[in-house]
Formats: sequence, structure tokens, C-alpha cells
Amino acid sequence: MGKRRFTTRAALEEAVQAILARYDVAGLIDLTFVHQASTRNVRAYRDRPARHVLDTTIILTHTVNTHALDQAIRALGWRVSVTNQPADQLPLAQAVLASRDEFLVEHSFGRLKGHPLSLSPMDLERDDHATGLVRLLSLALRVLTLLEFVVRRELAKTGDALAGLYAGNPKRSTPRPTAERLLEAFRNITLTILHLPHQIVYHLTPLSALQQRILAWLGLNSSVYSRLSRVSLIPP
Repeated sequence: MGKRRFTTRAALEEAVQAILARYDVAGLIDLTFVHQASTRNVRAYRDRPARHVLDTTIILTHTVNTHALDQAIRALGWRVSVTNQPADQLPLAQAVLASRDEFLVEHSFGRLKGHPLSLSPMDLERDDHATGLVRLLSLALRVLTLLEFVVRRELAKTGDALAGLYAGNPKRSTPRPTAERLLEAFRNITLTILHLPHQIVYHLTPLSALQQRILAWLGLNSSVYSRLSRVSLIPP
């Protein structure tokens, strides 16, 4: 199937402008339309006499508008942010920093609504139960965020990275581990309590090197973990 031929400049220009608009490059390309006319002789055939036919061709040429292109490239990545805070309360520099940190807040809300906190869907009949659950999970969210922040801050101070958090790829390291992966490193710990006739025996899974490092990055002594066997029977 052949391509469509335009016989008028208006039809061709309309089609070209639609293409430029589709790819958002209108104004970046300068167009030139040139009409070329030629006459060809058509021989007589049966009852049709010989005649002269005028063929019109519209030639389209284009050049890149370098000035407009440079201006468009300079504007790439820009976005407009609006705030209702007065300038004396939120200077421009602080507003920019707050806007850049926006994704951190959104990430926390996503963590609250998804794994591992799973705020929704929420099937509670009483409003006070729903309020209590939201407050409890909000506290858990703060703990996750603080845990993640402290470890990343300490790793950034030394330029170190933490390895062993990724199952199946123990050599893979990251300077920005998530709280979920840090907690997952402790998933295999077990506290066993044996009640014998004359004594109670405790056995706590020893900490691995990775688990000890995580506690060290959090500024916690390993005794915080070992004390679990002594306080496990104390009622809450």
C-alpha cells in the first residue's frame, strides 16, 4: 500500500504539525515548503485525445532551530513547585530542600500502607480501635525510619557498605540498606527455654557476624541481645 501524497500545502502542513505536536517538538524545527510544477505529455488513447497534464509536487525541507533547542534542553528537568507558606517562614533554600526530601515522606507513607506494616485494608468496626491501630503503626513506622536512618548515617561516615543482606547474593553490598532488610537479617534467631525439675535452661541463638555489625551500626551492645534469655520470663 503506497504512502499518501498531499496535493495541497495546507493538507501537508496540517499533517506535519500533527506529527510535531505528537512528539512535542513544535517550534524546534523550521519548515520550508517548496512547490514544483512540471508538465508532461499524455498520448491519445482510444477516445481520449492527447493532452498536457500539470503535475504539482510539494517538497518539504527542515532545519533544526538550534536556539530553540538549546532553550528546551536548558528547561529539561525543571518543575514548578508552589507553597502556601510565607517567604519569611519558609525561605527559598529551605523550600527547595523540603521539596527534594518529599519522596522520603512518600516512601514512608507507602511503607505504612504496604509491607510490612499493612495499614490497609483495615477491617475494624469501632472507631477507637481504628484510631489506636493507626497510632500504633505510626509508632512502628517511626522505629523503622529511625533504624534505617541511623545505620545509613553511620555507613556514610566511614564510607562503608553492608554485605550479606541479599539472599542468594551474599557478596552484594549496599551503603543504603532498608530497615526491612536489616530486620530480616535477624529472622533466624531462636530463644529456647527448658523447664527442668530443679532449674530453667536458656539457649539463645548466637549472633552472626552480620547481626553483630548491624547492632554496632545502631550503637547497641551485643548484651542487649544476650539479655533476652534473662528477661524472657518477666511479664510485660
